[in-house]
Amino acid sequence: MIQVTIKRLWLGIFCLSLFTVLTVGCTGNSSNNRAHNQDSQTNSSKEVVASNTNSENELRDRIEQIARTAQGRVGITARVLETGQSVTLNGNQQFPMLSVAKLPIGMAVLAQVDRGKLKLDRKVRIEPGDIASSSAVLDQKAVGKEFSLAELLKYTVSNSDNTACDVLLRLIGGPKVVTQHLQNLGVNDIIFANTFKEIIKDKAVPYRNHATPDATIVLLRVFHEGRGLSESSHALLRRLMTETPTGLKRIKGMLPEGTVVVHKTGTSGTFDGVAIATNDVGLITLPNGHHLAIAVFVSDAKADMATREAAIAKISRGVWDEWSK
Repeated sequence: MIQVTIKRLWLGIFCLSLFTVLTVGCTGNSSNNRAHNQDSQTNSSKEVVASNTNSENELRDRIEQIARTAQGRVGITARVLETGQSVTLNGNQQFPMLSVAKLPIGMAVLAQVDRGKLKLDRKVRIEPGDIASSSAVLDQKAVGKEFSLAELLKYTVSNSDNTACDVLLRLIGGPKVVTQHLQNLGVNDIIFANTFKEIIKDKAVPYRNHATPDATIVLLRVFHEGRGLSESSHALLRRLMTETPTGLKRIKGMLPEGTVVVHKTGTSGTFDGVAIATNDVGLITLPNGHHLAIAVFVSDAKADMATREAAIAKISRGVWDEWSK
């Protein structure tokens, strides 16, 4: 009887030992499998990040190659507003804006319309001192004539008319009001301090009215979201920027036909074979409905106008191709 009990005891101990070995073995294998799976997932994530980084680096390299053709200083920042995908070259450097400034000027004017300080149907008489050179619409023949505020806004934003713009600046309180309005909206690193008569008169003045490509993207986001404007004012300014006949060979130049581009150009004269500024900034609607904000500034360039505009067009097409996939 005692022997049977001892045998049963040893058999129990043996079974318990065997069960422990099997359990530890299975648990060990399970832990190893989990570790392997985690390593695989980690490596996979690293590969995705590396792939995105490589893609962005390749895009930036292509942009740098295109930028060299302008034979000047090129700054570009592009960002898909909905996803944050972006690329930049000299994005924090200051570039002369020229007529790119007419976008924030239009925003400042319409903000005063929304507050009731100005009315779109108000008639404004053009005085002899208002005429600025290189005006696309209002030249000396406009002196003594009256135009509505809505007409002056159209000439300023769509036609990039310097005289109309300076009249609007006079009505809102001067250039510094524009800079202050931007700062109130959270847009910094954009400085506008002079009328267009002053900007055109002295080739040193354009450099005092400057923006960085990075800050311009912030401005474009603010505009896209309609901050600081009523719905009707935002829609009006967006339409004027969409219908503009200026800069058709820049951002829009190589994009697929029918692409919606809301943009504002800026162009200087050429002095001693060097162009101070050839710019275009705007919002491109991608095929998936996302919005690509892009700012391209070409400064102090020796290449001819066709080459400078082609550089902007090629850069714009490059970012379009990257984020339209």
